[in-house]
Amino acid sequence: MARVREQAAIAESALVRTVTTDRPVDLAHTIAPLRRGLGDPCHVDAPDGTHWHASRLPSGPVTYRLAQSGPDAVRAQAWGAGAAEFLAGLEHMLCLDEDVSDFVPEHPKLADAHRRFPGLRMLRTGLVFEALVPAVLEQKVHTKSARASWRRLVREFGAPAPGPAPAGLMLPPDAEAWRRIPSWAYHRANVGPQRAQTIVRAARVADALERTAHQDPVEAARRLRTIPGIGVWTAAEIAQRAFGDADALSVGDFHLAAIVGWTLLGRPIDDDEMVEYLNPLRPHRYRAVRLLEVSGYAHKPKFGPRTPLTDHTWH
Repeated sequence: MARVREQAAIAESALVRTVTTDRPVDLAHTIAPLRRGLGDPCHVDAPDGTHWHASRLPSGPVTYRLAQSGPDAVRAQAWGAGAAEFLAGLEHMLCLDEDVSDFVPEHPKLADAHRRFPGLRMLRTGLVFEALVPAVLEQKVHTKSARASWRRLVREFGAPAPGPAPAGLMLPPDAEAWRRIPSWAYHRANVGPQRAQTIVRAARVADALERTAHQDPVEAARRLRTIPGIGVWTAAEIAQRAFGDADALSVGDFHLAAIVGWTLLGRPIDDDEMVEYLNPLRPHRYRAVRLLEVSGYAHKPKFGPRTPLTDHTWH
């Protein structure tokens, strides 16, 4: 009975919208890049198959709950000052307007993955700074370490998500809060000075960075790279989430070139060879990578011991 009352309270207080499309949409795989690992304070994948997320929109904070309501439909509930803005932009965020008619991969694994996962869409949140911070945290460190830093900083400097959110769901800090985090707090969260300074520099021009979401992706990426500490890899990671850029290849990733090589060619390759090999897939190179990931094809052999985790907290 308590569970029924809780569900009724959630439904009563929410703004609600359902969007449909003329081809399948795979909600879980489409929004997966939003989650920064298990325990992400800003994202919860619930046992009932729904997805909760907390963000800061121009109109205010929002908690939203997304559910697959059919092979071509997504139901959204939203709470907070940003709820109406979020629901109005839902099709845009899920890239329901994208055209993939020119994506006809020839490699058997890619062709099979595209056939099996026709509902995979790109992701276009339009929230540039929100995508930038965790990308910077993941620069040149183990993902495990970066995500631990993200969890610690969000829990310490973020705010509770609005509405009847799952326990522990948090809004990330806004740009001003990231700018004001003291250096010792970054240090305590195992974030070295270079990454901390990049976040602070970006926070100072966050309003200008948000405007890149309305520009051509190539020009937007160029503008992102004018921030010291933002390179090709970081700009691509931002574009994959904020711009819906299906061609944003993460050149410089520690693992990606080897994964692409082993998966598609049966041997390791470097970044230059990966770029050349995937060039015929423009403007869908990142889409191809995502298809390899969600299909389970992506792999590379494990050789030797892992590199050690870097710990800045003791230096």
